[in-house]
Amino acid sequence: MGGTQVWGGEQPLLLPGAQRERTAPTSPRGISPRQDLFLPRSPGRMWPLRLAWALAVLGIAAGTDPTAPPPDKASIFADLTPAELRAVRDFLMGRPELGLSPSRGGSLAQNTLFLVELLPPKKRLALRHLDKGGPAPRRQARAVVFFGGQAEPNITEFAVGPLPRPSSYRPLRFKGRRTVPFAARPMTQLEYELLHRALVQATEPLYRLLRDATGFWYHNCTDRCLTFSDIAPRGLAPGERRSWFMLQRFVEGYFLHPVGLEILIDHRDPDPRRWAVQSVWYNGQYFSSAQELAERYEQGQVAVARLDEHASQLLFSTYVPRGRFTTGTPTDVHGAKVCEPQGRRYRLRGNRLEYGGWSLAFRLRSSSGLQLFDLRFNEERVAYEVSVQEAIAFYGGDTPAAMQTKYIDAGWGMGSVTYELAPGIDCPEVATYLDAHHFYDTDRPVRFARAVCIFELPTGVPLRRHFNSNFQGGYHFYAGLEGHALVLRTTSTVYNYDYIWDFLLYPNGVMEAKVHATGFIHATFYTPQGRRYGSRVQSHVLGNMHTHLVHYKVDLDIAGTGNSFETVDLSFENISNPWSPDARVVQPWLHRRPRRSECQAAFPLGQALPRYLLFSNPRQQNRWGHARSYRIQHSSHAGRVLPRGWREERGISWGRYHLAVTRHHENEAVSSSLYTQNDPWEPLVNFESFIRDDESIEDQDLVAWVTVGFLHIPHAEDVPNTATPGNAVGFFLRPFNFFDEDPSVASLSPVIVRPLDQSFSRLEVQRWTPDTPGPCVAPGPFTYNGTYWPE
Repeated sequence: MGGTQVWGGEQPLLLPGAQRERTAPTSPRGISPRQDLFLPRSPGRMWPLRLAWALAVLGIAAGTDPTAPPPDKASIFADLTPAELRAVRDFLMGRPELGLSPSRGGSLAQNTLFLVELLPPKKRLALRHLDKGGPAPRRQARAVVFFGGQAEPNITEFAVGPLPRPSSYRPLRFKGRRTVPFAARPMTQLEYELLHRALVQATEPLYRLLRDATGFWYHNCTDRCLTFSDIAPRGLAPGERRSWFMLQRFVEGYFLHPVGLEILIDHRDPDPRRWAVQSVWYNGQYFSSAQELAERYEQGQVAVARLDEHASQLLFSTYVPRGRFTTGTPTDVHGAKVCEPQGRRYRLRGNRLEYGGWSLAFRLRSSSGLQLFDLRFNEERVAYEVSVQEAIAFYGGDTPAAMQTKYIDAGWGMGSVTYELAPGIDCPEVATYLDAHHFYDTDRPVRFARAVCIFELPTGVPLRRHFNSNFQGGYHFYAGLEGHALVLRTTSTVYNYDYIWDFLLYPNGVMEAKVHATGFIHATFYTPQGRRYGSRVQSHVLGNMHTHLVHYKVDLDIAGTGNSFETVDLSFENISNPWSPDARVVQPWLHRRPRRSECQAAFPLGQALPRYLLFSNPRQQNRWGHARSYRIQHSSHAGRVLPRGWREERGISWGRYHLAVTRHHENEAVSSSLYTQNDPWEPLVNFESFIRDDESIEDQDLVAWVTVGFLHIPHAEDVPNTATPGNAVGFFLRPFNFFDEDPSVASLSPVIVRPLDQSFSRLEVQRWTPDTPGPCVAPGPFTYNGTYWPE
């Protein structure tokens, strides 16, 4: 719906012959704007418009049923259903040679099923199905089994299929390795329960110290209990499994309430009776055991840090409002909201999402999070896969827990902690909400309600606009296109931190990947030396400095799988001025550099990144003779977390590079793993090996690996939580001569205003959408003046 309006003075006027003389140009889709001129309408005249509007809304709503079955071609990437998860579990539990037991209860020295999720099809099989009408690849599951009940415990991964009725399984290999060391396994609820018992026993001698200094204790407590945060990696070398535990008051926001006690426990042995306390740190001093600390406290030989009396109503770590804004403007009423006045402008069918020119398949994998497949614009594939690979936070500090903290979040099931999104806060109320089912450290699928949301977002800035001044107080025309993006969102609450993961689709062929960091800072007990490593944020609390890095995989297929990569930057030339030979001209010129091998296409952190990173198909050109290309553009302040090659840095060698471009290989599908957190020294996935063979990347199937991040020095304003403004990083995929013009010209949302006389009293307004958006926007039709006469 839409049309051409004419305004004049206070009363809209009908111009004789206007329909003949003011017919708007036909859009590329062959749709012309509505040709009735703007008149005061009687109720009878309004009825056809209202009826057509209502029918349009019904048509949009009817096409967005989230329960509709997914198209066959998208379903090859869909996450496993609860029935499929149960089928895999039942099949593997029924194999006597595996000897599997339930994961809950029992012992660490048994064989258990830890994780089940989709095993994506091989790319060549998927493309044969997507592009050539070949058969759909058989659907398979990835299953992770902890073999703790054998002489040499290990972790083995299996491919299980075909689904939905599995009948076979086979081991998966990682560049020649079939098994993973048992000590590298992620933590489980069972192991935490056993560690809780070990801490009860370890802290019992410290009851008097803890009660006197903090008012809380760990063993045999009721309402004044301590809890703990555990630190990783769990040791200093491969095969170790010893963790520092930092004790905290168990109150709302306990992450900000360390009490100054940290305990190191060796828990490598599957038998918890062989676990042992190896060291104790309290308020700047080390002790060999809790018993030694208790004895020295009784002898008055310990510097005691006495915490303030706990007052729940004054708790600084809660969201309870306190303080005031001096302006007095209201905050006890709702602020601006997102609405859809005429229904949704996107379509969701199963795991297939469509919006404007965009279409894609998506999934939420339990191991590492959102993964997009078959990303297309106007039916042309831009990327085969765009996915979250890893997120890390490496810390520094004065306490043993702080100096050991190097969190590698896929090792904590980053994709499985996708807790419910709150309508109106995490996503707009009008968003589409989707549940997720995870099989991670469990005996049955677990439903996470509203784990994913999809919504169209007004960006608050026009996609483009222009005011064409006549420089005499008026104008020739005004034109603008409102800015919108479709957002696909989930969150990961990895213990204290919350990551908000977004993929945004813009109508001009741009895709953005973005992550916001929020949640509680990882805080340790304040010591005077701690100021070297952060900021004091409460009387006994230090906010520890850390660097966030996030890694993405971008498997680009720009107009096909045969792509090349080049960088473009500017250089300066000093030439003779052709129209004044005695003078010189210094001007910039485009310095293009083809990157022919993987080593040439790896850009280390700490070095300037070329400003244009272009992926193109050398055999495809746009109308103007340019290679059709897409550009990766970083939004990041990433920096190094450790010196290259240093122990734990080996596990995150992807973090050495802003960008690395490699050839696509099925055995280089991911840059990290579940096991890197607890064995970063000999990682299962060595990203550096992707680059080291230095293969040619000319006219090849290319994968871009993108690192983004920022340094976070916590400060007082991070209490109670780190806020999202300024704490977002990501990257853009932007077309660069991929199209012949901006493809968003196909949108029917622009407004064009042209004056019809020199007094600007009569205007022609062209719109292709209804006159007024609807009741959720300020009432009244669109108005525009545009003059700037002297007063």
